[in-house]
Parts: sequence; structure tokens; C-alpha cells
Amino acid sequence: MDLAYIPSPSTGVIELGPIPLRGYAFSILIGVFAAVWIGGRRWVARGGLPGTVADIAVWAVPFGLVGGRLYHIFTTYEPYFGEDGNWVDAFKIWEGGLGIWGAIALGAVGAWIGARRRGVPLPAYADAVAPGIAIAQAIGRWGNWFNQELYGRATDVPWALKIDKGPEPGLYHPTFLYESLWCVGVALLVIWADRRFKLGHGRAFALYVAAYTVGRGWIEYLRIDEANHVLGLRLNVWTSMIVFLGAVTYMIVSSRLRPGRETVVEPAAEEARAAEAADAGRDGEQDGGPGKDSGPGKNGGAPGATGTAESGDAPTGSGEPAVSGGGTAAADGPADGDGTADSGAGTTKKL
Repeated sequence: MDLAYIPSPSTGVIELGPIPLRGYAFSILIGVFAAVWIGGRRWVARGGLPGTVADIAVWAVPFGLVGGRLYHIFTTYEPYFGEDGNWVDAFKIWEGGLGIWGAIALGAVGAWIGARRRGVPLPAYADAVAPGIAIAQAIGRWGNWFNQELYGRATDVPWALKIDKGPEPGLYHPTFLYESLWCVGVALLVIWADRRFKLGHGRAFALYVAAYTVGRGWIEYLRIDEANHVLGLRLNVWTSMIVFLGAVTYMIVSSRLRPGRETVVEPAAEEARAAEAADAGRDGEQDGGPGKDSGPGKNGGAPGATGTAESGDAPTGSGEPAVSGGGTAAADGPADGDGTADSGAGTTKKL
């Protein structure tokens, strides 16, 4: 008798009136929203504009979905184009079957198009969204739980997954859960390393790729679903090893060629901030310009003076006439005998 196990849902579809809500599609959708939200916050923190990540995601997400489906079909073509296969099923994406490698590859093409349209460097964008992509994968893997697919070998561990559909119902390794938890760990690793080492120029994204492939390698080894093998290993294991080496190589070469992090990730953001600073400066000049009362003058000058007078002088606006030539009038002694100031030097003539 099995005392502990993870139950599988009785159905992967919830009927909302005439609209079927499929658990697999819902998991993918929630994951996309999470990735855009996390990526958007990180992008703004790096100096970008709000909304840029979402605008680029409009291109990246559809490309990624198509790429993920194409990778799955090319690497597992038998159910669609093999003997007794049905090519129409290739379009039934809600039934599962998205390859992460194809999703990342073609999604990067979509992101490149969107990034060019926004005038931002693709590596900087990739660094910002890397942890969000890992979280999206962690959420999306629960779609496999709804469909009761891609589980591992038979086991009796307390966290075994109970499968009641398929040719052999029983308890199996919940590889969907293993990968989901691994992806959460990858996201946390990238966030920590990015803060600690100021990763830039695509290195945070490369770290995500390298860390993910390590987990995907051993999780793939546990799976028992049909897959093509090369030299005794599943194709995705070989893919993980190759992609891991590529990601690590990129991190090493990039750190030597372009150390540090980008100082400007979105030129439009810098222009917007410069314009705001200029507007603020003009507003400040208007607020502090001439004509404003600045309070009592120095040495007890009368209120309303526009400046302060030298010691012993009469402040401008204090009742004494200001001489237009020199700025302040000397009060060391009386003026000329006619009682008026000499105008030649712009100051009153001393006796």
C-alpha cells in the first residue's frame, strides 16, 4: 500500500462554459506573464524604459512557441509523420510538445527583431529576462502534470507521481517537478550572480543556459518517454552538453573582450532622462529668477531687496538711489557740495 505520492489531476481541461481552459496552455500563459513582469523590473533597474520588455516580448513569444513546436516535431516526428502518424496532430500544441531549445533559438530571433525596432542591444535584453525565462519554465512544466506526460522511471519514493493514464499506470519519478524546482534554483542563481559580479553583455543569460543544461542532463536521464538516441544517449542529453559548452565558452570569451556591464542599455531612456533634467533646470531658473523677494538684506537691509549690500552701504531698494554704473554706492562721506553724486566713475566721490 502506497502511503504517500503526488496525485495526478483527473483531467487537464476545465470547462468554463463553452470555453475549455487547458491546464497545459494555462501554465504556459502564466509563465509568459511572469517572465515579462520579472524581466520588466530588471530592465528598468538597469536603466531601461518601462514597457520595453513587453514590447519586445510581443515578437519573442510567438517566435518561441513556433520554434519550440518545430523542435519537438523534428526530434519526435514519428507520432506525426511516421507509420500510423497523423500530421494534423502537429498543430495540436495544447496537447503538449514544446522543445525548450527550439523555443530559445527562434525566440531569440523574435527578440532580435523587437530589440532592433526599439534600438536596444539584444545581449542587454537577454540578461534582463534570463531569470524570468527560468521562472516561466518552472511554471510551464506543470503543464506536463496536467497532461500526465514526461514522467520518469518507476519508483516508490514518498514523492512519487501517480499516473493513472497511459499503458502502465503506477508510481513514477515526477520529472516535471524536478525540472520545475531546478529552474527556480537557476533563476535565483542568476539573480545572485548578476548582483554579485555585475554580469553584462549577455553573460547573465549564458549563465542561465549553462545552469539549466546541467539540470536538464540528469533529469533527461530519468525520463522514459520515447526519444531518439545517439550513441546510447537521448538526443536532448547531447544537446544539453553541446549547449552547455557553448554557454561557458561565451561567458569566458565575452568577459575578456567586454568586461563589466553596459552603462547604457536603452539610448531612448537616457534621452528621456536628459530631457526631464533640462525641463527641471528651466523650471528651477524660473522659480529662482529676478523679481522674487529674497527676504531681508544683509546688515538689516529692508525686505524686498534683490541682493545684499557691502558693509555700510545702502542696499538697493532700501530707499537710497542706486547708481547705474558701478552697482553699489559708497557711504563713507557726503557727496559733492551740490548734493549729487559724481557720475563719471559710477560711484560717489569721496571727500
